[in-house]
Amino acid sequence: MTRPTQDKPQSSAPQSPGRRNMLRGTAFAGAAALTGSLASAAPIQRRFAPPRTHAPDAQVLRVQAQQMQAAEPADLSGLERVQQKLVRPPFAPEHDQVAEGPPKIVEVEMMVDERLMVVDEDTGASIWAMTYNGSVPGPLIIVHQDDFVELTLKSHTRNTLEHNIDFHASTGALGGGALTHIYPGEECVLRFKATKPGCFTYHCAPGGAMIPYHVCHGMNGAVMVLPRDGLKDRDGNALKYDKIAYIGEQDYYLPKDTSGAYRTYRSAGEDYADSLDAMRLLTPTHVVFNGSVGALTGNKAIRAKVGQTVLMVHNQSNRDSRPHLIGGHGDYVWESSFSDPPLTDMETWFVRGGSAVAAMYKFEQPGVYAYVNHNLIEASLLGATAHFIVEGDWNNTLMEQVTAPHVSEA
Repeated sequence: MTRPTQDKPQSSAPQSPGRRNMLRGTAFAGAAALTGSLASAAPIQRRFAPPRTHAPDAQVLRVQAQQMQAAEPADLSGLERVQQKLVRPPFAPEHDQVAEGPPKIVEVEMMVDERLMVVDEDTGASIWAMTYNGSVPGPLIIVHQDDFVELTLKSHTRNTLEHNIDFHASTGALGGGALTHIYPGEECVLRFKATKPGCFTYHCAPGGAMIPYHVCHGMNGAVMVLPRDGLKDRDGNALKYDKIAYIGEQDYYLPKDTSGAYRTYRSAGEDYADSLDAMRLLTPTHVVFNGSVGALTGNKAIRAKVGQTVLMVHNQSNRDSRPHLIGGHGDYVWESSFSDPPLTDMETWFVRGGSAVAAMYKFEQPGVYAYVNHNLIEASLLGATAHFIVEGDWNNTLMEQVTAPHVSEA
């Protein structure tokens, strides 16, 4: 976090009615109504229009919109504002492990960026990824319980689709998804109070079939809400970490042609119908960490040293996962909330689809550690593998090769 900034008024982004009406078919119309943006909408051109079978009741949403307009604005004038500079995964932004002072308003900014990404260099498989800040997963946000997250969400003018954001860490209005629908060239500001401690998913949720379409194109990430007094073991003793490794597990469903080759597309959204057909099979073509096969291996492996404690934050926005650190353990694992006592000495832990989990481990031996989804088919064949490279001195007490492999005399 940087030095405090002065409180600032929120300004509205310029409106572009023609563009909005052209793209509005990608919206969850009932949710978008909470912003009042549908009140005077012109006839809709439905590009990439999703099924509308699960839209909320329009009357209920109108009442909620009226309640929001009638509610008194929150008086946060006495709170300090700080800016958090978000960084590219697997790294984490600068933060305090124990909160200093009373709750703050933590300002963050994210840019929606639709970009062509290579998923697997060996096969040439690629996808028009939908990203926050250009990465899969989106950047990790870190605050403390009772802090306020104030997000400025922007969308590049070169984008083609509508986007929003649903924070599992927040309360109300579809996780903020109902209040953040933006179109190319627009921006909005959302503020929510982080009332629950733990690790939480965020993702794009425009509505209907566009929700899995965006999530399975990489548009998800995590927020970590630390207890104000820091992490603790089950007896209340303080737990500290030296660094964070932020790992986003992503399942892709890439369309293929009749010959079995991966299809290519000229722009985001062009693969919509083909992707829905591929997703209906519920069989991913790739399950990768941080966007692509090998993104966290080789010269991009996560680095650590013997004696360092690493907090591994693992996000999976769509499917269950079972992380395992080969050659290590989860000394402390929070599968649910930081309010609950951590599990200890775990060999493999569980990430429920649509959630994020934290696991802490102190490295005791040097070498290469493989961090995998312990569905080993997905780890070995679909790409769900990362590497930690740990420097230090070997300890033969923990492990020793007593006899090297050799031809048996028997």
